[in-house]
Amino acid sequence: MSSIPCRSCSHKNDIGARFCSSCGAELQRSVEDRTEGLDLSDKEVFETDLELASGLKNGAALIVAAGHRAGSRFILEQDFVTVGRHPESDVFLDDITVSRKHIELRLSPLGYSITDSGSLNGTYLNGERIEEEAILLTNGDELQIGKFKLLFLVSKSGI
Repeated sequence: MSSIPCRSCSHKNDIGARFCSSCGAELQRSVEDRTEGLDLSDKEVFETDLELASGLKNGAALIVAAGHRAGSRFILEQDFVTVGRHPESDVFLDDITVSRKHIELRLSPLGYSITDSGSLNGTYLNGERIEEEAILLTNGDELQIGKFKLLFLVSKSGI
């Protein structure tokens, strides 16, 4: 298993950590802060999930593609959706790698946008780390939140 050594105390930390779990020092990040993409070519479930999204009120859903809740589906029926480890989150992801209030999804006339809520381990959209500004999501976008990889799906008729 790969790890990131702390420059202050040499403690080996999990990949993706921003701070040393031993001394609390900020860890050196790689220049290319990316995640690996999901290979959807062999996922039969993907077509089924597209069909699921087509019948939705707002026409959008989050599908857990990787993580201990793989296969879970969250229908986005509200204009404002919270995702995190807090028990009152609209989409509850119970893992220490997920911040209590990790991201927010907001519906506008253009569609859903994602905003990182200042999470500790960050949020990745299609492999690229996002900051705290709102970014418009499109059908098939891949989100990584901690150990979870989620697919954002929109119905053919839109949102």
